[in-house]
Amino acid sequence: MADHEEEDFQMAIRMSMQHSPPEPKRSKPRDAAISGVVLGSLEESPEAKSRRSQRELMAAAAEKRMMAAKNASSPVVKGGKSGEAGRKEVSCLESGNLSKELSLEEADQLFFMVFGNEVSNSVLAQWSNQGIRFSSDPETSMGLVQHEGGPCGVLAAIQAFVLKYILFHGESKDVTTMPHNQGLSALSKSQSFPSNDFSSLSEDVKARALIRSMCEILFLCGSSRKAVIATLSVLGNDNQHSKGISDDEAIAKELEGLSIESGLDLQKVLRVETYTSQTSALQGLEAMIPVYQSRMGALLFLISALLSRGLNLVQADRDDPSLPLVTAPFGHASQEIVNLLLGGEAVPNVFDGRMDLGGGMFLKGISRHVEVGFLTLLESLNFCKVGQYLKCPKWPIWVVGSESHYTVLFALDTSVQNENELEERESQIHKAFDAQDQSGGGGFISVEGFHHVLRETNVKLPQEKLEHLCSTGFIVWSEFWQVILELDKSLGGLKDSSGCMGRKVFDLYHFNGIAKSDLNGSQVNTGGDIPLQRPRLTKLRVSVPPRWTPEEFMADVSGSSASSANESGAKDSEVSKPEPSQHAPLVDCIRTRWPRAVCSWLGDPPSIV
Repeated sequence: MADHEEEDFQMAIRMSMQHSPPEPKRSKPRDAAISGVVLGSLEESPEAKSRRSQRELMAAAAEKRMMAAKNASSPVVKGGKSGEAGRKEVSCLESGNLSKELSLEEADQLFFMVFGNEVSNSVLAQWSNQGIRFSSDPETSMGLVQHEGGPCGVLAAIQAFVLKYILFHGESKDVTTMPHNQGLSALSKSQSFPSNDFSSLSEDVKARALIRSMCEILFLCGSSRKAVIATLSVLGNDNQHSKGISDDEAIAKELEGLSIESGLDLQKVLRVETYTSQTSALQGLEAMIPVYQSRMGALLFLISALLSRGLNLVQADRDDPSLPLVTAPFGHASQEIVNLLLGGEAVPNVFDGRMDLGGGMFLKGISRHVEVGFLTLLESLNFCKVGQYLKCPKWPIWVVGSESHYTVLFALDTSVQNENELEERESQIHKAFDAQDQSGGGGFISVEGFHHVLRETNVKLPQEKLEHLCSTGFIVWSEFWQVILELDKSLGGLKDSSGCMGRKVFDLYHFNGIAKSDLNGSQVNTGGDIPLQRPRLTKLRVSVPPRWTPEEFMADVSGSSASSANESGAKDSEVSKPEPSQHAPLVDCIRTRWPRAVCSWLGDPPSIV
């Protein structure tokens, strides 16, 4: 038997074993009559009967192939599905995505990872009653509104990406096409948003920014290979083609009485679609935006990100996978959730790379440059050290963490991150030092690591300085930095005869999505002033003084133990004549990025809680 005949025969055998056997090839009328006469007068031998069956199966296979080629636009639905269900699965196949329901085992694993075994009803309510919606207040119309305390980490991360698209994605510059590893060097000297009048943003612009942001985050979690989009099966499996769910009232009605209190509850209502094409994922998200605007939106997006990463990979990212991702007892998003949404990996730490603890044990931090960054009040309190990947992101946008809340800080102009020659030199030395710091951000390294830093940064210390720094067996950053400031530039230091290294003045904006009373936006009626409940957007004027001269640095260090915050502010004024300074916890966060920055604003102080 020829090769192609053998292939046809094997295909025919497989088809004959399906639920619906292929219909034999129809003979022409004359052939059928002849065949009937022969069969009626002669009884076939077993061999002849076998050959005839084989030919009929081969003919059926050939006809099946021709029919498939003719109807290539109508894929066969496996499992004997027909009618509406069959059309839905065909639609999924054609659009390049796979739609399915979670198994009970997957749903249990997912619920345990997110909430643990002892989650309270109040925390579950927080995460089941937060949609992804823009503010209706004109001044904060670019911001996502937060009603519940727990999901702020999810909303703030999405908000940061939304701002990236609103502020820096113009008609002539597609940020999604820029290589992620080029960092700020890939940008022009200064790229800026033309106005801070966010009330002029159209609903279409905001919707596109939201959809693209969600898509980018999910593909980031999926290592650029896939995005998993979670939706609710109670809303119908054909969300992309049904216009009925686009109405908010219809969705709210479907969600009446729905509660998520266990993995079984998730398994009953959750449906996931996996996309490998960004174009089809954008279309899928656009169709599902009403679902994400519903009260289940924030939870569904978190689930989408976790499934895009893969539950096993998420657990492998973490230092302690036994703890829930939503922290007890108040239900806040953990650092692992925020890191997953910003960097694609659910690592628990904010330093660069990973820290070797010895014995094959490591603490995992951020592994790559990020699009939007992260600052935290905890760094100003010396609880952690944010690495350069998060501190200096590609775009001047940062999620800001406090002990209990996440907000967003951003600039309209990318030049706020530009560094002059000496700033770049400082960053280079600091990064090399941090890479050798195995103390968890304590600011000291071993003698061996110190010699590596000197070689890497091409710093040539006089012998007496080198011996003095190494005399205790470890090198403290502050002492090393004093030496660098006193060391001439020709030897790799920062000593500059001018003593003036350039003062920066720029604007930052802080957005807090949770609705708060705003006395500055109060409305007057017959009952008096009524504070307006709305998200808060604050403009800050930031002045970064010139670098210390060695003498100023030494004077500041020697007097730091007796100096108060006010005295420090007065010293800044003497050195750089900045704007009148004001203080709020946000200023401490800003100073982790721009040391000695002085900030001022109009009206209520910016709130990070």
